[in-house]
Amino acid sequence: MTLPKSEWKYDIISTLFSSKFLKRDVRIDYYLPAKYSDNSDVLFMLDGQDAELLHLKDTLQNLLQLKKIKSIIVIAIHANKNRMQEYGVAGKADYLKRGNKAKQFSKFIVKELIVHCSSFTGIKFAPSKTAIAGFSLSGLTAFDLAWNHSSVFESAGVFSGSFWWRKKSYEDGYTDDDRIMHQVVRKSKSAPAIKCWIQTGTKDEIADRNKNGIIDSIDDARDLILEMKQKGVPSKNIKYVEIPEGQHNQSTWSAALPLFLCWAFGNKRKVDIY
Repeated sequence: MTLPKSEWKYDIISTLFSSKFLKRDVRIDYYLPAKYSDNSDVLFMLDGQDAELLHLKDTLQNLLQLKKIKSIIVIAIHANKNRMQEYGVAGKADYLKRGNKAKQFSKFIVKELIVHCSSFTGIKFAPSKTAIAGFSLSGLTAFDLAWNHSSVFESAGVFSGSFWWRKKSYEDGYTDDDRIMHQVVRKSKSAPAIKCWIQTGTKDEIADRNKNGIIDSIDDARDLILEMKQKGVPSKNIKYVEIPEGQHNQSTWSAALPLFLCWAFGNKRKVDIY
């Protein structure tokens, strides 16, 4: 059985939000189902400017029509020319000083946008009903936000996350200990109560810095999962998806999107062991 069109159709409402932390207007697209309530589940999606390439609306409608997901709200946050500075790990720029506004971006999300979205939609946000997701560099950002703000986001979706983000170049003696997000997790006092869905593709890249026959993006993702487990995140709270022939692009992420949405917002959520 499927839902009638009057119940699975999504509308998109676009707004501009003036952020004091980012000192710019941020375009926010609200993907609103025909039926939702003040306690509906919500997904904050970074790199919202790519939503059309990701076929977000069609995917939401198809999954909802087939009753595979709940009637969720998606809040798509657009990046602009400052993307390489606003995304990253809060307070920890990489070796090229990229991500030096990531701390301000984190404050924008947690201290400004949540309040604005609650007022706009009437939603009463609860971490158990709120997820954040991103792609490539915004995937790293989504993970960083969830790891450090589990009181806001219980779940994170990371598509080909830039977990290579490092504080030292290869020429300056890089080692795996220089990966910034791994170091953040390792130095955390304890693991937050979060659930993580992490995706890579076997053709995300071709680089293999340690010559082990596994591309770096897969090594980096698997190593981060090990760091999470060692810090205390239960295996049942981690879902790792490796897509054969998957590339570092919107086509692969679009194909993976239903997997994440069903994991995060399925009517009967299942979190598999990695």
